[in-house]
Amino acid sequence: MDKNLVFEQLKDRVEKVDTINGTLKFVVDGNSIYIDGSGEKNTISLDDKESDCTISVSSDVLEQMRDGEINPMMAVMSGKVKISGDMGLAMKVQSLLS
Repeated sequence: MDKNLVFEQLKDRVEKVDTINGTLKFVVDGNSIYIDGSGEKNTISLDDKESDCTISVSSDVLEQMRDGEINPMMAVMSGKVKISGDMGLAMKVQSLLS
């Protein structure tokens, strides 16, 4: 999956949901997507900044989670998704993927 496609799909969702009250970085196939939800609304960029929570995943697994083919918790437990930092923010990711 093209990193720009991943970015655009996340952008549509990120801007529609309530603020996540923190910063979150997805690292998808080595490319960073930074979500800043520390203000009044969520913003998204391709910046590689420090974040409260970092989620590393392949584009294939991200696509499977988005399409409901794989349970996000199972993906984490099986090592397909790696999370570091604030687990509370990681739990908010479901609202960004659905």
